[in-house]
Amino acid sequence: MDLLGSILGAMDKPPARDKKEKEMIEKQKKELEMMRNKERDELNRFRKYAEERLGRLVKDPVRTYMEFQPLDKVHRSVVHDIAEIAGLVAMSFGVEGVDRYIVVYKKEGMPSEDELAVRRSGEPWNKQTAEEYCEKKKQQQMLEKELRKRPLEEKEVATPVSNYKDKYVHLIGQDAALEAAKKTESNKTYGYVPSENKRDVRSIEQTMADIQAKKKLKTQHAAEEPPEAVVDSSAGSTSGQP
Repeated sequence: MDLLGSILGAMDKPPARDKKEKEMIEKQKKELEMMRNKERDELNRFRKYAEERLGRLVKDPVRTYMEFQPLDKVHRSVVHDIAEIAGLVAMSFGVEGVDRYIVVYKKEGMPSEDELAVRRSGEPWNKQTAEEYCEKKKQQQMLEKELRKRPLEEKEVATPVSNYKDKYVHLIGQDAALEAAKKTESNKTYGYVPSENKRDVRSIEQTMADIQAKKKLKTQHAAEEPPEAVVDSSAGSTSGQP
């Protein structure tokens, strides 16, 4: 035996798998394969079912939409795929994992805003609900029409939902709230003089012209008056005399 052979012979061999362990692994593989085949067959059956239903929708000249029962994400994707191929529009409503369902519409029969609002709120859409919403819309339109006809002075004046004293009465008390809520008036003497209190009604230009005229007249009077004599108190006579 050569050196390499002796080394390989001396090495520990890998542990052999137990027969029961091998059988368990094979069994798990078979079960997994069966489960996958079952899921694939179930999806194929559902796809066939959905194709038949949507086929009837396309051929029905009266019906404009078709609603499916609550489905998981995988089954809804199948319906979306079939609807797209058939030229239809699929929309999902409801809560994921609870009651998420899908509705398929013909393109010429797309849902109204009322239907979308009802379905998104979690309520069912049917003939009775449609009639109720239609009646509400008519009443709203009639009310708006009546409001447009009414004169401006007859329209209701909007009032606040709350007032000052009610809002802060729990903080500052009833008396203080009433005092703070009293209507205030602007101080007409603060920062400016009201026109009714003004005595001088002249314009600024006229006022400046009058001031300049007064200054000029005062200067002329000062130039015309003679100089006053200076009295010498010690001599008892004026210093201007010889």
